[in-house]
Amino acid sequence: MFKTVATDKAPWAIGPYSQAVVAGNLVFLSGQIPVEPSTNQVVKGDITAQTQQVIQNIIVILKEAGCSIEDVVKTTVYLKNIQDFDKMNLVYASFFKHKPARSTVEVSNLPKGVLVEIDCIAVIHQ
Repeated sequence: MFKTVATDKAPWAIGPYSQAVVAGNLVFLSGQIPVEPSTNQVVKGDITAQTQQVIQNIIVILKEAGCSIEDVVKTTVYLKNIQDFDKMNLVYASFFKHKPARSTVEVSNLPKGVLVEIDCIAVIHQ
C-alpha cells in the first residue's frame, strides 16, 4: 500500500498520476516540469529558468511528503536538448549539494514543449 501526496503549492498532475507517492519510507516523485503553480503556465525563459522552477516544484512536493531536497537519493533528468546539460547542471548543483545518484538523458519531446523534466526518489527519516 502507498499514500498519495498532493499539494496546491506545486503544479497538479496533467494526467492520471499523483504528484508523488509514499511507500514505506520512500517517496517517489512524478516527473516535474517548469509550470508555475499559481498560474498553471510554463515558466518563460531558458533552461536555467526552467530548471529552477522544476526544482522549486520538487522542493514543495517533498515538503508535503515529510522530507526535503537533502533526502533525495536518486534523480532522473530529461532534457529536450543535451546541449543544455551544462546550464542545467549549474542550477542543479546549486540545489543538490549532497550529490544524489542521477541519470540524465536527452528526449525527443516533453509535455507542454518544456526543455526539462526531473523526477526523483527520496527517503523519509523517522
